[in-house]
Amino acid sequence: MSKKKAFALRMNEEMLKAVEKWASDEFRSTNGQIEWMLMQYLKDHNRLPKSKKNSTSESDS
Repeated sequence: MSKKKAFALRMNEEMLKAVEKWASDEFRSTNGQIEWMLMQYLKDHNRLPKSKKNSTSESDS
């Protein structure tokens, strides 16, 4: 299970309204939408960190 860490995020009002609308359209919280957006971007750009669980199982092979 991954541990979540809180931090402050500043963005302009128009961008926040757009994210809130998108979140509402997809039945997510604004925070959940931002997390989803960031995860999609990381996946699309092959920037996801290697998990400790996966790296140990890969080294066992």
